[in-house]
Amino acid sequence: MGIYTYSIDEISIIEEACLITARVLDDIERIIKVGISTYELDAFAQEKIAEYNAKPAFLGYRGFPGAICASKNEVVVHGIPDKNIKLANGDIIGIDMGVHYKGFYGDSARTFSIGAIDKETQKLIEVTRESLYKGIDNSKVGNRISDISNAVEQHVTKYGFSPVREFVGHGIGANLHEEPSIPNFGEKGKGPRIKNGMVFAIEPMINIGTYDVDVLSDGWTVVTKDKMNSAHFEHTVAILDGSAKILTRGKTFN
Repeated sequence: MGIYTYSIDEISIIEEACLITARVLDDIERIIKVGISTYELDAFAQEKIAEYNAKPAFLGYRGFPGAICASKNEVVVHGIPDKNIKLANGDIIGIDMGVHYKGFYGDSARTFSIGAIDKETQKLIEVTRESLYKGIDNSKVGNRISDISNAVEQHVTKYGFSPVREFVGHGIGANLHEEPSIPNFGEKGKGPRIKNGMVFAIEPMINIGTYDVDVLSDGWTVVTKDKMNSAHFEHTVAILDGSAKILTRGKTFN
């Protein structure tokens, strides 16, 4: 599969899917609180997605059992919603979700803090979010994909944090995952050149400690090997008129 480029009309529909994704994440943010389970968050997300006449992109994808990935504390990505996983004061949780709408996909992730969190974790969240925008700033026609990767890595390592290496961003549009893969580390000047019409999801997954991860026995849940916290932010962007337009803008995550 090569790298797709999309027309203005196609990108406008992708943006509709992305805006639904952002609105559902806004809705989720309003109900996240101490004591709520990740299962309840998933059920809520499914209701909201249906209200917007869309379908969950993740539910059933390669057998995944939820509409959202709910990744608490040391869980990096792909946390399975569970009635027994409840949020407590001091936790963080990454919510990754996407929708399928009119034949196209949107995808976004945000990390939320529950009550008062420690300063190091707060810094992790801030730096991870900042690194996403560093990557977006480098999503320009004429640059190469690894310029995005390098921008993320340079920003987070400056603060002593580690970008996860085994999981990456990706192209998106008619399929949930398309080429190119977009790592969160690497040298500048590598990989495909960025062109108008490309659409991709940039998603830094950043750890406090080592970048090494393990996958749990459920085959999905990815955790940091050292069990230190991890943060995750993601926007879907389209390359238009030479630079990146963020398609998954929400009320609190622009």
